[in-house]
Amino acid sequence: MSKYQICVSGAAAGETVETSHLLAYALGAAIAKSGHTLTTGATVGLPQYAARGAKDNGGLSIGFSPAASIREHLKSYRLPVKEFDYINFTNMDYVGRDVYLVRSSDALITVGGRMGSLHEFATALESHKFCAVLLGSGGLADFIPTIIDRLPIPTGSKLIYETDPERIVKQVIEYLDKDYADFKDDIESLERRPKKAPRG
Repeated sequence: MSKYQICVSGAAAGETVETSHLLAYALGAAIAKSGHTLTTGATVGLPQYAARGAKDNGGLSIGFSPAASIREHLKSYRLPVKEFDYINFTNMDYVGRDVYLVRSSDALITVGGRMGSLHEFATALESHKFCAVLLGSGGLADFIPTIIDRLPIPTGSKLIYETDPERIVKQVIEYLDKDYADFKDDIESLERRPKKAPRG
């Protein structure tokens, strides 16, 4: 697979947006520089800073909106658009949007975060997505180790902790490269097969 879809999950508002916006921006920048695709909830706060980091560094940014249309996205939810190359209008409100976003991503990185980020994190674990937590970013991210100590992660789930945005993105990509190694060979084999002439 030439590009992984890496989700950055974080608070839309609150203290961690003030204290950790540069960390979120750095995550988006690192994903872009690595040649992979950033996915977010197409919202404000830390996800928006991550999207700016990706766009400022020539990356691809895909947003998953809770809205049904661009009109609803802008007028009802009052969410941004300029940081995204594509917006998937899920028409699922926030809870459904979270599930669609996580299930459409190859891995999830939590920075800061509040209840919405907890929902995305739990969904990712239950979906056996590779999860990474940026410690030192406050909010949910710094509370996750305590949660995991008391509530063990589902069997087969993968979780790492890191304090540096570039290192955490590198580790996510290294894991995905290993996880998709056999599938990558299958894709390359299929692409080498002669193409059939179109019908009609």
